[in-house]
Amino acid sequence: MRDYVWKSSLAKYIQDHIAIQKASGLKFWQQEQDLQRFDHYYFYSGYQGTKISMEAVEGFIYVKGESLNSWRRKEVLLRNLGMYLKDLGLEPYIPIVKTPEGRTPYIPHIYTREELRRFFNAIDEYPAPWYSSRNLVDAVLFRFLYSTGARISEALNLKIGDYDRNTGIATIRHGKNNRDRRIPLHPSLAKRVNAFLDEFHRSNGLETPLFPNAQMSRMGKSMVYNHFRDYLLLANIPHTGRGPRIHDFRHGFAVENLRRWSAEGKDLLNLIPYLSAYMGHSDYKVTQYYLRLTAEIYPEMVEMLAAECMDIIPPGGEFCENP
Repeated sequence: MRDYVWKSSLAKYIQDHIAIQKASGLKFWQQEQDLQRFDHYYFYSGYQGTKISMEAVEGFIYVKGESLNSWRRKEVLLRNLGMYLKDLGLEPYIPIVKTPEGRTPYIPHIYTREELRRFFNAIDEYPAPWYSSRNLVDAVLFRFLYSTGARISEALNLKIGDYDRNTGIATIRHGKNNRDRRIPLHPSLAKRVNAFLDEFHRSNGLETPLFPNAQMSRMGKSMVYNHFRDYLLLANIPHTGRGPRIHDFRHGFAVENLRRWSAEGKDLLNLIPYLSAYMGHSDYKVTQYYLRLTAEIYPEMVEMLAAECMDIIPPGGEFCENP
């Protein structure tokens, strides 16, 4: 709906809500289109004022003939909008996210500290093959994935020129949803990457992949996965058809940050947009999932999470983004 003309009595509030989401770094284009449709529906259905009724909300969400995924998407959208309007002192009906997702949720493996110790020891102690440099590359690659929460495709697409050793910042180019972002590395990881550049990449150009294969070209995901399985075996971490997966490092990164911030008494509502931007989330649905996952894994965190943001944790079902 390009050049959409806003019509309803909710128009200003909806536009402000969209502006806030975009200012936090989200593209929010699909949600904006859905909210334009809600504005259109609200106006032409004869609804007026800012006290939004259950009839108005559910009439927009549960359109006969639409898919369950569409219903669920609109439930989340109108719930988030409703909570925003409620914070402004208005009286909206806030729907429950109750429509099941159209796929079986994957339960990520969140590594214990002992498992992580064994896993990285397995990489560091892996016998050095004469035909490849996997020992040098994997030791940095998997620490990069664990420490940044980057997607495996984003890490493998990195070139030497995408990393600024002076600032310790890596630039992710054309990530998911074709978004670029800059991620500062922890000083200990930046130190290791700098040493890796000096030792392994000292004669390679800026267009060389940061984590290459034996031919110094982009490493494939299947090769990384095969290496990953080797290290799990040596670390005595069971693997089944349901995981662990490399992508679970990304889940662990989000959960650990949320756990630590909650334990430190930090304001999660202020920090969540930064986590979303750092990890390259297209909207808050994934971050909401991580909040719920954190509460499930660390029951002692429930009270602290509830004090600030339990209202934005999905009440049912699970979501797991694709690698």
